[in-house]
Amino acid sequence: MSHPFDPGYVREPFLTLCADYPGTDVYPTDQFRTEWGPIFHRGRLDGSARVLLIGQDPAQHETVVRRILVGEAGRRVQGLLSKLGITRSYVFINTYLYSVYGSVRAKTRRAAALVAYRNRWLDALLVGTQVEAVIALGTAANEAWQMWTATPSGQAARFAYAAVTHPTQPESSSQNDKAKLAAATAKLLKNWNTALQTLAPAIQHPDQPAALIPYGETWGAAERPPIPAFDYPAGLPAWMCEQDGWARRSGADALAKRRNLTVTVPKGVLP
Repeated sequence: MSHPFDPGYVREPFLTLCADYPGTDVYPTDQFRTEWGPIFHRGRLDGSARVLLIGQDPAQHETVVRRILVGEAGRRVQGLLSKLGITRSYVFINTYLYSVYGSVRAKTRRAAALVAYRNRWLDALLVGTQVEAVIALGTAANEAWQMWTATPSGQAARFAYAAVTHPTQPESSSQNDKAKLAAATAKLLKNWNTALQTLAPAIQHPDQPAALIPYGETWGAAERPPIPAFDYPAGLPAWMCEQDGWARRSGADALAKRRNLTVTVPKGVLP
């Protein structure tokens, strides 16, 4: 049985980018969970990407599987791309290599070393490549894009571009209020529909032909497809690709085993 996977950082300039990443001297520990380590990307690094997507920062799921946007936000973005006919030819990077702890100060956001390293990734993914469109998720990603477009490489580039509402903004803004969640979701999807109108004409080489079907006021089942296996590292177990319930077991003795389970977390691992 064949198991597709992402081969990782096997060619330049990505080999060097992954060997030469910034640490706590650039990402302060009072603003980032540097103990989780840097997480670089998800998607194609072989030059076949037609869409670049810029996210914000990695979270718990991403920390475990070492790829970005693999949780609920990732599934929603996967659906957005599929509406453009893009099911494989994409690449994602984040604004920040490390998970944000609290908030990021303006001085840190504009730190020369942080911005320069991110711009090296953007240069590698955009200069002389086949990318046709760029999507930014949220304010931080849009700021990252604007900083790159101010560089010589960015000034010379021409891409269809859309800055869209972050895919999990409805949950973060509604505070468990169902009415607020529904209203925020409908507002987000209206924003995404506007972005689709901008992006669709630029996608000249989709993975599969796709009639542009706009979103309604909430997510349809097909608009949250699973993350493809070929985006994950080799050997990842199937349960790590689920949304929740990681490593859940069933059976007559499962409850007894859980009752006797002790988990020790090393000091400093959790905030």
